[in-house]
Amino acid sequence: MLIVLAGTIGAGKSSLAAALGEHLGTEVFYEAVDNNPVLDLYYKDPKKYAFLLQIFFLNKRFQSIKEAYKADNNILDRSIFEDELFLTLNYKNGNVTKTELDIYKELLGNMLEELEGMPKKKPDLLIYIDVSFDKMLERIGKRGRSFEQIADNPELYEYYQQVHGEYPDWYANYDVSPKIRVDGNKLDFVKNSDDLQTVFDMVDCELKKLDLL
Repeated sequence: MLIVLAGTIGAGKSSLAAALGEHLGTEVFYEAVDNNPVLDLYYKDPKKYAFLLQIFFLNKRFQSIKEAYKADNNILDRSIFEDELFLTLNYKNGNVTKTELDIYKELLGNMLEELEGMPKKKPDLLIYIDVSFDKMLERIGKRGRSFEQIADNPELYEYYQQVHGEYPDWYANYDVSPKIRVDGNKLDFVKNSDDLQTVFDMVDCELKKLDLL
C-alpha cells in the first residue's frame, strides 16, 4: 500500500506518519525540512526564494514518491499532490511571476506523467489532518523552529492564515485516490494514546474496504 498524508503547516503529519509506519510496519518518507538549505532563506525573503524553494520541494517529493511507488508498503508525510497549492499562493502574494508559475506547472505535469509509468500509478489512500487555525499556530509554536515563529516574523501570521484557508478547497477537490479526514482538534494523536488508536482504527477500516489489510 502507499499512504500519503496531507494538511497545513503544523497539522501533525510527521508525527502521525511515524506512528502509522510503526503500526503498519511500513517505511516512512519525510518532508525535506531539517536538511533544507532554502527554507530559512524563504522565510527571510519570500520574494527572492519562493520559486527556488518550491523547485527544491518538488524535486525531493518527486524523488520520494518514485521510491515509494517501487516498494510494496510506504507512507509519505507530504506528497507531490500538494505542491502546486503553495506556489499558487506565492503567486497570489506576488512572490513568483506568472512565467515562473507556468514553468512550474509544466514541470509538475511532466513529473506526474512520468509517474504513470511506475508500478503503482497513484496512492492507495490520502489522510487529511484538519486542524483549526489556532491549533495550527499552537503546534508551530511548540515544535520550535525559529524561522517559523510569528514572534520573530509577524508577517507570517497573515501567510499562515492564507495557507490554512487554502486547504478545505484543496481537500474537497482532491480526486487522485480515496481519502479520509482526521479531525486534529478532537483527536490528539500525538499525546493521547486512545486518540491515536481511534485514528489507527479509522485507517485500518478504510484499508480493509480497499482490500489492502
